[in-house]
Amino acid sequence: MKCWEPAIELSKKEQFIIKRLKRTRKLFAFLRLHRHELFDDKFQQELEGIYRDTGAGDEPVPPALLCMALLLQGYHRISDAEAVELTVMDLRWQMVLGCLGADEPAFAQGTLQAFRERLIAADMDRRLLERTIELARQTNEFDWKKLPKDLRLAIDSRPFEGAGRVEDTFNLLGHAARKIVAAAAKLTGSSSEEICRKAGVPLLLSSSIKAGLDINWNDPEQKDQAIEKLTAQLTRLNDWLDKKELTIEEPLKPYIEALAQVRKQDLEVSNGCVRLRRGVAEDRRVSIEDPDMRHGRKSKNKRFNGYKQHIAADLETDLILACAVTPANRPEEEATPALQTELERWDLRIESLSIDRAYVNSSLVQEVIESGGTVLAKPWSGRNSRAPELFGKRDFKIDMRAKTITCPAGQTEPFEPGQVVEFDPEICGPCSLRCLCTLSASGKGRLVRIAEDEALQQKLRKLQGTSSGRERLRARTGVEHRLAHLAARQGPKARYRGTRKNLFDLRRIAAVENLDTTRRTKEHATNAAA
Repeated sequence: MKCWEPAIELSKKEQFIIKRLKRTRKLFAFLRLHRHELFDDKFQQELEGIYRDTGAGDEPVPPALLCMALLLQGYHRISDAEAVELTVMDLRWQMVLGCLGADEPAFAQGTLQAFRERLIAADMDRRLLERTIELARQTNEFDWKKLPKDLRLAIDSRPFEGAGRVEDTFNLLGHAARKIVAAAAKLTGSSSEEICRKAGVPLLLSSSIKAGLDINWNDPEQKDQAIEKLTAQLTRLNDWLDKKELTIEEPLKPYIEALAQVRKQDLEVSNGCVRLRRGVAEDRRVSIEDPDMRHGRKSKNKRFNGYKQHIAADLETDLILACAVTPANRPEEEATPALQTELERWDLRIESLSIDRAYVNSSLVQEVIESGGTVLAKPWSGRNSRAPELFGKRDFKIDMRAKTITCPAGQTEPFEPGQVVEFDPEICGPCSLRCLCTLSASGKGRLVRIAEDEALQQKLRKLQGTSSGRERLRARTGVEHRLAHLAARQGPKARYRGTRKNLFDLRRIAAVENLDTTRRTKEHATNAAA
């Protein structure tokens, strides 16, 4: 397979283009000057390894060139079709890809798509992110010998809207059924209308499921009748597919499974009748086209549908070291094993870990504490959330060594982490501070829950109580800035469907951000020297 061997020396035309890149889109110039370092011989061999060398067919486009095109695509936030066109129409793209003056595209749209799929299958998008860090290490401004050997790491996440369409139960069922009919029509050589009539699902012949049902959607009784009518027809569709032995066919399989999943999560049988389930099922599917999307909450009042993006950044260099993507309904701590796996490749001890407190229960936090590192996070307030006017946990003296808790009136009780402590009712009853402590009925003592990580919470509260401690806690703003930069580059909504493809896109944008961070650092160092 032919390697990508772009020129190192600048031509006169390239010098002219680079001079024009002094104010905007400066990364094009940086990529042109350092492309041979980013895609060195070793990395090019790794990229070539994702292809099977049979000797048959046309000579493939050099994988390194396609990989660079993916970076430019992420930088420009454009489609595959537009990326192909820019290899002909944009001098900056031509300069970076080494095809200046070409009047034919550097690759076909299908070639770029196929390469992306190969890159993801081989997990080489992770290596691309690593290469940007290795490139930064090679520069004088990021001299790893001068930086602390122990890592100051920060982790944070942001909500990310999915690309799939979010629908209610009626439309989810209808959407999946229409996909099944369309796939069955293609397999059998029949029309969708013919299959709907043969299978006994006339509702699918309407412009939409709700138009076909044509009911007053504010009437609960009519809605119950509508869901029964719809599920009865879907059952007939499934029976017809079974009779024709189509349920095992691959094009239909994912949509048949989706239909079964929606019926299980959103419907229930009551007195022999099918009804919409009350409440929301755990891990509820919200989209037919993107099975991984989920409902999530950024706050009590703000909901989103899609994913959470997680990054781990080095606070010394501002480089993003690891990425993870989880469905929106999963707790932050579930992202840390994937982040840990990527961080282990750098063989660095984490001296301090700055996190949002949603990550406190993760395995990474425990690992940092056991290795003697420091965990930095905003502590829980310790206020009484149900009755703010009453004493909160912070008003009690907790001795972690003696494992005792003392109330404001001086009563002391032993405890174990994870336990709910009840103070002696006989002492609490006549206490002069009772009206400031509890609203419990007479004969009951004050209850205080001791967290499993109470020792960590106590340390964090002490940190927050000092000026130097608050300064250390503010260090997490570094990773927040990285997330803000990623959001500006990528936008609020996903381009791809599925967790894995969205992880690829996050890694790609993180790689672009790392390259731009390296560029800015070199530029600042040059200006300072001048």
